[in-house]
Amino acid sequence: MFARCASAKVFVLLIILLSTKPLLAMEHSEAALNSLLYQVQFVRLIKPSTQIEQDYRALTLGAMELKLARVQRIQSELEQFWASLGVPTNAMNLKGSDNLFQQVLSLEPISKDYLATSNKIRYLLWLEQKGDWSELVSNSWLKLGDKHNLVSEISRRLKGFGDLREYNPVNTLFDANVENGVRHFQQRHGLKLDGIIGPETLRWINIKPVKRAELLAINFINKTSYLASIEPSFLIINIPAFELELIDNGQVALQSRVIVGKPYRQTPLLSSRISNLVINPSWRVPRRLLTRDLLPKVREDGGYIRARNFNVFDSQGLLVSKTAQEWQDLAHGRFPYRLVQKPGKENTLGRYKFYFENKYSVYLHDTADKALFEESNRALSSGCIRIENVEGLANWMASNLVTDKQTWVDMQIERQKTQWFSLDQSLPVHLVYWTAWVDKLGVAQFRNDIYHKNSTLNSASAHLSP
Repeated sequence: MFARCASAKVFVLLIILLSTKPLLAMEHSEAALNSLLYQVQFVRLIKPSTQIEQDYRALTLGAMELKLARVQRIQSELEQFWASLGVPTNAMNLKGSDNLFQQVLSLEPISKDYLATSNKIRYLLWLEQKGDWSELVSNSWLKLGDKHNLVSEISRRLKGFGDLREYNPVNTLFDANVENGVRHFQQRHGLKLDGIIGPETLRWINIKPVKRAELLAINFINKTSYLASIEPSFLIINIPAFELELIDNGQVALQSRVIVGKPYRQTPLLSSRISNLVINPSWRVPRRLLTRDLLPKVREDGGYIRARNFNVFDSQGLLVSKTAQEWQDLAHGRFPYRLVQKPGKENTLGRYKFYFENKYSVYLHDTADKALFEESNRALSSGCIRIENVEGLANWMASNLVTDKQTWVDMQIERQKTQWFSLDQSLPVHLVYWTAWVDKLGVAQFRNDIYHKNSTLNSASAHLSP
């Protein structure tokens, strides 16, 4: 009796499995086609063409037979597209596979944030079709307690972008709910967190979902192709984000806010290697900074040189000493001297300097002006990068890379003596420029294009830079 029941159950289970096999195959085919569609969306945003439009329409509107008939050619186009931009995939590993689902998955970029970015792009393209995104104009700043007709439309957009929890379409009051939404929006756009809609916040609110999708797609490709070619341990500074990350064997070991170059004194994009760490550095003032920045201050106050602890040298390298009035007079004409600021608490470079070879004479360093790290726009330097968590970075290097650890320990109480430390092995450093990404929590982040490098969104090549 039991054997007959067991046999019957096995038979029924076999019938179920056989009947569901076509269904599973259909589901796999649909999943494969969806993956192709999402990849085609990337191409459509970055490199639009008549062919890609036809592929997009076929994958969205065509019958299953039409979609499947186009699969092989679309796969070939996508493989070439990702490869041409340096985006790694597993396509070569599954050349012989006859499983459509596996073939298509192998074409997807190898990146932890690909699916999150793809989903965000898909949502933004959907959002573009769901409302009016015409430009909003306000003649006044909007803040908590204000009543204004724009509040309702701004709230709708903040809700769509995921920054506002509750949305009342007839509400015109700038209440606490709206203020919280504005703050969240400002935070993920690198804006001043004041909860006020001024010109800069309104400018970002006016950026349409499709433009945001383009920014995410282009920056994803820039970032993914760049990271695919570098070592597992490195220091990276994203200039428009004003952020530094230290990656140790693929894991984030340290993060810090940074200050970068002003738009007219830009921090360059480059890759190099940090070879030396300097404690208590002196600062030899570059000639252009002397002319642009320091001499105007000396012309106002001849005592500036002494007050800021500068030594002055002539062309022969001899120390020169003059009165405050003499320095003030000399600053109005030709100034044939060079200035070197002695190490100490007031030194412009602060406590540490990290040297890496480059043709721009830029480096990473500490700063005596810590308050500037609280600014939302930290494009404030003359090209070098100032690090907020400089102590953490220096200590990590001392523990992991510094050769002479005993001297390092001995120097911790010294503030006037300069000491260079060579590293056991150099640390790769990368200065990059990415203005949009999806973070680890799945939140889309955007930053101001401080150096105007994203001006031509229609040309992918204009964005494919370090």
